[in-house]
Amino acid sequence: MFNWRRRKTTGRHGEKRRQQQQQQQHKELEIPRHFLCPITLDLMKDPVTLSSGITYDRESIETWLEDGNFTCPVTNQLLRSFDQIPNHSLRKMIQDWCVENGKYGVERIPTPRIPVTSEEVSEILFAIMDSNRRLDQCGCLDSVQKIKKWCMESERNRRCITANETAGVLAAAFDAFACDSFERNANVLEEILCVLNWMFPLDGEALEHLGSQSSLRCMVWFLKCRDLSVKQNSMAALKELLSCDQQYGEGLAAIDGVNEMLFNFIKDPISPSITKASLMVIFHMVSSCSSSEKIKSEFLDMGLVSLLLETIVESERSLCERALGVLDKLCDSKQGREVAYNNALAMPVLVKKILRVSELATEYSVSTIWKLSKDEERVLIEALQVGAFQKLLLLIQVGCGDETKEKATELLKLLNPYRAGLECIDSVDFKSLKRSF
Repeated sequence: MFNWRRRKTTGRHGEKRRQQQQQQQHKELEIPRHFLCPITLDLMKDPVTLSSGITYDRESIETWLEDGNFTCPVTNQLLRSFDQIPNHSLRKMIQDWCVENGKYGVERIPTPRIPVTSEEVSEILFAIMDSNRRLDQCGCLDSVQKIKKWCMESERNRRCITANETAGVLAAAFDAFACDSFERNANVLEEILCVLNWMFPLDGEALEHLGSQSSLRCMVWFLKCRDLSVKQNSMAALKELLSCDQQYGEGLAAIDGVNEMLFNFIKDPISPSITKASLMVIFHMVSSCSSSEKIKSEFLDMGLVSLLLETIVESERSLCERALGVLDKLCDSKQGREVAYNNALAMPVLVKKILRVSELATEYSVSTIWKLSKDEERVLIEALQVGAFQKLLLLIQVGCGDETKEKATELLKLLNPYRAGLECIDSVDFKSLKRSF
């Protein structure tokens, strides 16, 4: 028994010594200095040499140059050119060193892909424009897929592609093929829309083409007929379009069935991103279009106010903010306010969301209550009964934006004469109340 215990103890000590030796080996492992980037002092993954003869990791030196520096970080001499020549010999040495030290947990760096150049991007864009003129779907599809492949390889490629005004060329091609035929050109149109989603925000030329009636009709057709990923890309494009210029909402609203389709995306969600984008598209459509009153009326007749209030009750923050924003815009119209008056959920939900979700949700809630209080006395009475006075008073104390503070102050003045015998202080749970912003 004694001998067994002794051998076991010796085994434990032996294991401990081996661990100490391995730790010592780890400490003694040093990366050769010429493998380190002079800027970050990290092991280089893609070494490139500048005109000064000094080698850097590509990502580090690109960041240095993009920040507006024109000198070599080590020598401080002015660079004759910004060309970055791949140092294949050094990269191979680094990879060999990684393999040799794999037992210490060093992973071999992958062979980097050669980044795309502006000349290559320009060449492919000329090919797309040529295919666009001839309505050559196959030729355009090949070129767009090549751009998509480059974009997927690295963030640097995406920046290079975007900087060469690719979005305008792709949007023009989308417009041309959409004008020709949705169904016949569906494949190339889907690919173009996918790549455009990586290039937001779009410039003026791209917006003009994407906002054409043929392009809008094509995206609506995608929302009705295509698979989920295409629907998501279409909704994202519509949201981007209207967020840049709300006037495109008028052209969108003119397409048959689009309002009902957006309503159904909220009523019967198929994807959180589509639901949120639908709310944003509706928000812009009812905000400043010349025909916004007609659009509001159509959404109100569908029952959008009730749907929004049901969405607000239990939704997460970003969805709640969007739904409150749409409700606030609908209440700009007399019809919208009348519908909200007659919904039993309206005032309790709006008061509850003050100081409960976010600063933006609070702003929309106060704004909507302020709009509703302008027309009917019973709104003020109901607001008092669900604890609006205490919430608004607390809001002013903890702080808010100037416009929201002004509306809250005006509401307190309107509510004050009705306070006697009407307030329901117990309806406000101050214990769990926290400022969420």
